[in-house]
Amino acid sequence: MLDVTPLQSAVDAFADRLRSLPRSTLARGAAAEGLALARELALRAQRIERPGEEPYDLPDAGMFAVGDQLAVAGHDLVEALRRAAAAPADDVKVAPAEDLAEAVRLVRDAAGRC
Repeated sequence: MLDVTPLQSAVDAFADRLRSLPRSTLARGAAAEGLALARELALRAQRIERPGEEPYDLPDAGMFAVGDQLAVAGHDLVEALRRAAAAPADDVKVAPAEDLAEAVRLVRDAAGRC
């Protein structure tokens, strides 16, 4: 069983932080950083859930929604990784443990830049 807790925790902490930031900080780049990360996590989830299909782009819903967008995209990736890890080996086209570690690193790096 893949332990997705580190990713879930990192996403939740960063999303909560984005939700609490003042407008000035969001406008100076934190919102853009959060949206870029949300888009990357959404893309990774889509590649796991729908391999071979064209991924959609997460829209920009505004600086005050970026925390929620990050939370949703992160949770989608957590579930995609969880399902991929539980699938029979012949059905899995990704390496869930490696993808999990990389996603955690991405979230922590983005949070550090904000």
